[in-house]
Amino acid sequence: MFKLEPRSGSSRLMAYTSPVLAVLLTLLGGALLFALLGKNPLTGLEVFVVEPLRNWRSVSELLLKTTPLVLCALGLSVCYRANVWNIGAEGQLICGGLSAGSVILLFDQGTLYSPLMVLTLASLAGIAGGAAWAGITAWLRDKYHANEILVSLMLTYIAQLLLMYAVNGPLKDPNGMNFPQSKVFSSEYLLPHLFSGSRLHLGFIVMLLACGAMSVFLFRSFAGYRLTVGGLAPLAARYAGFSSRRALWMSLLISGGFAGLAGAFEVAGPIGQVLPSISPGYGFAAIIVAFIGRLSPFGTLLGGLVLSLFYLGGEMAQSRLGLPSAITGLFQGMLLFMLLACDTLIHYRLRWKK
Repeated sequence: MFKLEPRSGSSRLMAYTSPVLAVLLTLLGGALLFALLGKNPLTGLEVFVVEPLRNWRSVSELLLKTTPLVLCALGLSVCYRANVWNIGAEGQLICGGLSAGSVILLFDQGTLYSPLMVLTLASLAGIAGGAAWAGITAWLRDKYHANEILVSLMLTYIAQLLLMYAVNGPLKDPNGMNFPQSKVFSSEYLLPHLFSGSRLHLGFIVMLLACGAMSVFLFRSFAGYRLTVGGLAPLAARYAGFSSRRALWMSLLISGGFAGLAGAFEVAGPIGQVLPSISPGYGFAAIIVAFIGRLSPFGTLLGGLVLSLFYLGGEMAQSRLGLPSAITGLFQGMLLFMLLACDTLIHYRLRWKK
């Protein structure tokens, strides 16, 4: 039988191969799942993994879904590096989308304003809305030592209720046949598409620039160094005079701001209005993205592509194989479980025990 034996030091090789191994094991588990559901495993995997990459339109949809996932994961990576466990990116994304949508509706009253100005203000409002929602968690943790995991998670459900109130009240479309939604934004106030015949918008370019900016911040700036030291060695950070309070506020506000920007891009991009559901769970899935990417900005980009593929594969499996919508969540859950299992091998090795 096998037993786990502690390593003398962490394995750098396993730290980078663990996500790849976890994805492969997830696909293997997915094949078994398809077989248990009475489907051909090879056909199921082809529909889930290959079909979303058949043509340019499908690839553009993959990149479109990658944008909010990576933006949320960038902020979460900053938090987790600082040892601040923000689980509420979903709620921060919702508040960002709600804030951005409110700004667009404020200007979309029949008078044509500069689209650049409106979209800029909407993006800033999204960042502010997400950061303010994350600031509640920071304030409760700072003042009352509340657990940020529970607070940020519970605030997500409050954000969802706030969104429901808005689309049933002040933002409700008076000509919308009583549906809980805002009016559709004018096309001038939507993010411009990068290619004709594709929904991929300018937010994708902003996301790539954000990855570069966060790489500089985390690995080339003193502020990023302070956050990392505070997360890895709190006692050493305290001895060096680094403020844990500043790290708490900075990491949560950055995380909330990125999630809020993701919400703004969703509202001003593929959705085009404020709906009762802005996100299919991007904020929660971004937690997996952050850890697949090893809390690295460009690593999260690869993780975002994997999770986006799972989202599109789940939609394909519903339409082509008649499987329930829960198939996407099952694959995400398997990936998280496999990743946690494979990460064990970073600090332990398997030994055969007679």
